[in-house]
Amino acid sequence: MKNFFFKKSAQFLVLDTKNQRPYRLAKYVTFTSLVFVFVGALIMSLLIMQWARSMLLTKSEDYALLLAENLNHQIFLQFIIPVAIEVGKIQLSNQSQYERLDRVVRGTLHSFYIDQVNIYDMDNTISYSFDQKMTGRHNMGGIGYYNARSGKSTSILVQKGNTVELMIGLPKMTKLSTYIPLRAERSVSNMSGPMLGIIEIVQDLSQDYLAVFRFKFFIILTSLAVMGSLALVLIYVVLRGEKIIRKRNDERLRLEAQLRHSERFAALGEMAAGVSHEIRNPLGIIRSSAQLLKKKMARLEPDNNLPGVIIEETERLNDIITDFLLISRPTNPIFVECHISEIIDKNTAYLRPEFEKFRCEVKTSYQNNLPQLMADKNLLYQTFLNLLINAMQAMPNGGLISISVTADWEDIWIVIDDEGEGIHEDIHKKIWDPFYTSKEKGTGLGLSIVKNIIEVHKGTITLENRSVDGAQVRICLPAKRD
Repeated sequence: MKNFFFKKSAQFLVLDTKNQRPYRLAKYVTFTSLVFVFVGALIMSLLIMQWARSMLLTKSEDYALLLAENLNHQIFLQFIIPVAIEVGKIQLSNQSQYERLDRVVRGTLHSFYIDQVNIYDMDNTISYSFDQKMTGRHNMGGIGYYNARSGKSTSILVQKGNTVELMIGLPKMTKLSTYIPLRAERSVSNMSGPMLGIIEIVQDLSQDYLAVFRFKFFIILTSLAVMGSLALVLIYVVLRGEKIIRKRNDERLRLEAQLRHSERFAALGEMAAGVSHEIRNPLGIIRSSAQLLKKKMARLEPDNNLPGVIIEETERLNDIITDFLLISRPTNPIFVECHISEIIDKNTAYLRPEFEKFRCEVKTSYQNNLPQLMADKNLLYQTFLNLLINAMQAMPNGGLISISVTADWEDIWIVIDDEGEGIHEDIHKKIWDPFYTSKEKGTGLGLSIVKNIIEVHKGTITLENRSVDGAQVRICLPAKRD
């Protein structure tokens, strides 16, 4: 029998583990998907930022080329041709010519956001600059100058800042230098004449890059907010699903435990039904014979109490058989409307002599206007009888037994406190098991019967140690609803 129940329990644990797998799989898939979506959103944000910077750079290059074309046209028409006609020779070292070129350049670029303009001669020397201190410097053009001299317009991006600033895309300074050949025009629409020099147009893109960074920061924050909201929704759905699954799993566990419990006691009931008849018949004969013997012995040997002992032990055996039958066969309650206070008062009145014998004081407290309940009065009477006897036996030196009854719209709560030694931890999990007892005498069926009766009434019962000395029984029974 023991191996049978062990195998059943092991089989149930395997089934329980399998039932948990779909939930765990759904949980892992949910959070893995969330991670992938978050990473994807982050990568998409970075790609958008890269595209925005690339667009900004392309736009700035095109902008510089258009300005350079216009500047080339204005310099040729308003400076090179007039000076060549008037003086015959262009010498920017001449202050008047330099100032004349400066007026043409600044007038052309007026209202355009340009940080610096440098004009190089064919020897890589700065002939003109917004910053006149740069004039005359040699070999300042770099690779951009030589690419432009070969006829290829070139833009070079220069950024300054520490490593962190450069990594996050927020440098302290960002400038785009565009190098364009300065040519002599053969006609208004043709700029393919001989190369006269190189124009360098420098644009300060620091504010534009700051705007791009703010845009990137906004996109990342938006992505985080959206993903965070999605994460909260998914977590709520997962937790909700977990709660539902666990609730259903607990219900299934309870039903399977009830089924195993019913199967076990059904087998015990069948055995008890056959055995009890065979035991009770000879037991009744023994009791009747002992009673007759007691009457005869009362005349012959008044001090001989042996027949009384036989009668007492047969009664005890009969009670054991009664308890065994009660725990093993299904209980068929007869539900009627009743008041819990009346049942408890009947118990305390019946046990009052025993309470006085054990020096126990009983204190009852009932909430006003307690609702009725649908119950079997006889079964509940037997339940409280067992519990009060246990509380009394837990206090061999006497003490207080407190009974309080409270209720709300749905449930009635009965709490029984005693001042005994409480329940040892090593037996706490076994107290509801049939045939388990810590007493020298007893069948160990009392609490099992109590638990069965409470469950038949759709209620719950718990037995715990109090914070002070003693134990506490808490019973919850459904109230009768109108």
